[in-house]
Amino acid sequence: MYVGALTLDLLLGDVHSLKQKRAVIRPIIAEVHKRFPAVAVAETGNNELYRRAELGIAVVAATPANATRVLDQCERLVAGRPEIELLSARQRLFNDED
Repeated sequence: MYVGALTLDLLLGDVHSLKQKRAVIRPIIAEVHKRFPAVAVAETGNNELYRRAELGIAVVAATPANATRVLDQCERLVAGRPEIELLSARQRLFNDED
């Protein structure tokens, strides 16, 4: 068993309040859930900053290649959103022996 974790650091567009930030982040999280129902996704950091967000995505897979493939697809999906800029992405892979 392998657990893949992806951390995305996002810069949001024209956002001036936490309410506007949620209006941008919620649809992104919903789209990732819709396209990849087997992954877990949540806002995991920068909660108090208006124009920054951190998303965490996790997947459990039988092979490391499958976990990496799903995380790569999630990263491309989020990076393709025009209202945000992907500043950084970090993938980690854990197995049951770690």
